Amino acid sequence: MNSRYTTLAVFEYSTEAHLMMSKLTSENIRTMLVDEKTIDSDPLISQAIGGVKLRVHNDDLEKAIIQYNQIREYQKDEKGNEIYCDNCNSSRILIAQPERKNIFYMLFPFFEKRRYICNDCKTVFK
Repeated sequence: MNSRYTTLAVFEYSTEAHLMMSKLTSENIRTMLVDEKTIDSDPLISQAIGGVKLRVHNDDLEKAIIQYNQIREYQKDEKGNEIYCDNCNSSRILIAQPERKNIFYMLFPFFEKRRYICNDCKTVFK
């Protein structure tokens, strides 16, 4: 793996990664995709290998983070309304990483309740 690049985002499918990569490239940010061809050949293994990784050159990382945070899609509730952070009232909400506290949730991750994380203040909430 090239140590001059840092993973900015992970996508389930390469088409999503290509859209983001195109935007960053248009801003003269050096990017590359990892595991794109593997997932394109068999999309069912995307979760198993951790998705398509969008990597950005370390010199361009700060600029890439700013661009990515401006255009990324944030979570909405079931009715399509924005979700707000309990701490700072921001609407820039993402799905938090699952906790998987015990073997049951490792085997059946779909039973674990969804948690959210604020992209601004990093508060995790349900």
